Amino acid sequence: MPVLRKYALIPPMKVSFVSAQTSPSGLTVLPVFDKKKFAGNFPEKTRKEIAATLTASKLDYKPSSYLVLHGLPDRKNSPLVLWYVGSKKDFNPETFSAEVMATFRTQAEKTLTFQLDGLDLSPEACASAAVGAQLAGYRFDKHRFKPAPHTATTITHLRIAGDNRSATRSAYQRFAGPVCEGQLLARDLVNEPANVLFPKAYAKRIKALKEVGLEVEVLGEKEMKALKMNALLGVGQGSPRESQLVIMKWMGGKKSEAPLCLVGKGITFDTGGISLKPVSGMWDMKGDMGGSAAVVGTMQALAQRGAKANVIGLVALAENMPDGRAQNPGDVITSMSGQTIELQSTDAEGRLVLADALWYAKERFQPRAMVDLATLTGAVLVALGHEHAGLFTNSDQLADEFMQSGLTADEKTWRLPLGPAYDKLLNSETADMKNSCGREAGSITAAQFLQRFVDETPWVHLDIAGTSSKNSRSDPREPSFAIGFGVRLLNQWIADHYEG
Repeated sequence: MPVLRKYALIPPMKVSFVSAQTSPSGLTVLPVFDKKKFAGNFPEKTRKEIAATLTASKLDYKPSSYLVLHGLPDRKNSPLVLWYVGSKKDFNPETFSAEVMATFRTQAEKTLTFQLDGLDLSPEACASAAVGAQLAGYRFDKHRFKPAPHTATTITHLRIAGDNRSATRSAYQRFAGPVCEGQLLARDLVNEPANVLFPKAYAKRIKALKEVGLEVEVLGEKEMKALKMNALLGVGQGSPRESQLVIMKWMGGKKSEAPLCLVGKGITFDTGGISLKPVSGMWDMKGDMGGSAAVVGTMQALAQRGAKANVIGLVALAENMPDGRAQNPGDVITSMSGQTIELQSTDAEGRLVLADALWYAKERFQPRAMVDLATLTGAVLVALGHEHAGLFTNSDQLADEFMQSGLTADEKTWRLPLGPAYDKLLNSETADMKNSCGREAGSITAAQFLQRFVDETPWVHLDIAGTSSKNSRSDPREPSFAIGFGVRLLNQWIADHYEG
């Protein structure tokens, strides 16, 4: 079981890759295409019964419509589901398996088999069926006395029947499986309530990643004070819970190669501080550490798949609380970089913890590129909704790389502008800059603020406020509040562009 998911009430599903001739067990699902075409290595008598059923049935042939066949000659007590998917050229095994799992996950069957042989799919495409089903079957039931009957997934074993089980198993183990586990881990972290996952408890969990081969270092408040990380420390000073900076290292590339740095915002709960948020929806602020969760999930995946790259993940962990010790609007603080910041809003706290974390990463590790991920602004939701993460960068090359890898990973980004006209909005009468510029261009000015702490280092900022978590359920792969956005994107970007 993955290291950080040991505490899950429901254990992860077992995934196996089988030949088409393997004895049927549980529920088997066969995709049916336009003109009632289907593949699958079935005995001739079974093929004829399937074809006859499709000819005689009243299946409406709308996407995701299906028929369940019982008592086929070669299947004993194992039902066969005929699932209409439409055009073969548009067939996506991942979304197909997710839709199936969302439909049948509470049907008391324990084994679910996807019959994908004869479709001329690549091993990677077949492996993605296991990913889609696991994502759709995810539930966070840790804090229930027992799983709720209407939500608990009864399926414990996924089987993928394809043309080349050895190559498919290899593709899954080499990339898709570790990345999927990393995304599920990120979901677990974001779904965890803030009274359980506060900064020190979070850091303790991350330390467990030493078991998969990561080096883990934790800086407490004493160490951060010595480094003059006043921007990060100021955010947490209204909380009795100590802030933390956690560094994870995976050095799988050449020793001479400068690392990539991934930096995540980890506000374990965000009240807004003295600039208190409205009560409505504040419970969702347990998810204000979604950027850090994406970094942790990515680092686990890199280690488990043995990525041939040098990558350092940093997560800045703090709790933003109103208190007599909390910082006030109008205060001026000095960041680790020496630049001073006027606080116009204590609810613009994410950029403060990232400012020190980015500067620290740049100074200590001298990376070839830095990427930060943060649930940073509501403004990016207004601009892009839940469909794309906002991408800001000082490098056209990095912009192209992320756009390309985002399409491959199905975690899309959209580039938004940076420039001097936006940067001057940060000017303050009393300090080098202010931390909030109001509603207009809110996500852009937040990115401009961060850019002041990266110097000339190639850098990408991903504002994932709209993609890290959702309360809608339009995609069957996203059944919970937490999405785990960023794990797939970062792994794909690293694999595409930085692994030899």
